[in-house]
Amino acid sequence: MSPAQESRPHRVVVLALDGLLPFELGIPHRIFGRPRDAEGRLLYDVVTCSARPPGPVQTDADFTIDVAHGPEALATADTVIVPASYELGPVYEEGRLTEELTAALARVRPGTRLASICTGVYVLAAAGYLDGRPATTHWADAERFQRLFPRIDVDADVLFIDDGDVLTSAGVAAGIDLCLHMVRRDHGTAVANDVARRTVVPPHRDGGQAQYIHRPVPDPQLATTTAARAWALGRLHEPIQLRDMAEQEAMSVRTFTRRFREEVGVSPGQWLTQQRVERARHLLESTDLSVDQVARGSGFGTAQSMRQHLQAALGVTPTAYRRTFRATTALSAAPAAPARRGRTEP
Repeated sequence: MSPAQESRPHRVVVLALDGLLPFELGIPHRIFGRPRDAEGRLLYDVVTCSARPPGPVQTDADFTIDVAHGPEALATADTVIVPASYELGPVYEEGRLTEELTAALARVRPGTRLASICTGVYVLAAAGYLDGRPATTHWADAERFQRLFPRIDVDADVLFIDDGDVLTSAGVAAGIDLCLHMVRRDHGTAVANDVARRTVVPPHRDGGQAQYIHRPVPDPQLATTTAARAWALGRLHEPIQLRDMAEQEAMSVRTFTRRFREEVGVSPGQWLTQQRVERARHLLESTDLSVDQVARGSGFGTAQSMRQHLQAALGVTPTAYRRTFRATTALSAAPAAPARRGRTEP
């Protein structure tokens, strides 16, 4: 890579297809349009393109959008994101790309990072990018997607899946989770958390899609596990047993475990590990504590235990993670973009 390529912002190209959801189209622009370096320079350059020459693209609402870039923009992308569309035609019905989409995707350079939001995954699947790989989509569409693409390992329980150079997300708002994850992967927790604060969304949502699947409305008198989670978050540095959490809600361990999984989408043990990984990431980025101290402060107890969990969750050791992201913590203090139209945006 040339010095000019290293210094330029990472280009994100969003592929706008007829029938797209305006909300999903706006997610990449909102999330990737915020991060800046210590000098206030944008870290990403976000561009929207069509699969055909520039012009109007129909949304699923009562308006069209005027897209200024054609498929040639895909050749300039470092990351390509495909939001959902309700008019995918043979892509959705037969798992087959149209000639227009085939020609457009042929412009994507090898090694480009690819991502989809909700049913945008059909485009990546039909193009063959997901064969033999894990993927997710909206829980209501997962069974149909699996039947159409049997070579893909579909997981309908998660909010998103990061498989290296190809990432997929569940429905609609899970696109926010996915884009924040990519910012976190590129520039660390501090930068992603700053974007989340400015967007007024949680930097990391607990659990997966299981908590959003339609079920009969529970008895409003039934207790939840909210207090137990708040209790645990306040003492992640301490040993926490399942029975300790269950006692916070005056439930048996069995009832608490079932209720917790229904509400959060993962087991209490999995949730605790997720929270401790996030705590460890924060401490590695924002403090000079030793690896042993970070391990104790995040509840892993020993450096070896933390190393194993971070390796499993992030694919890197604590030392490598700190080396990559420690210097980026100052980015969250970078100057904010000027408010547009004379008002402060959330």
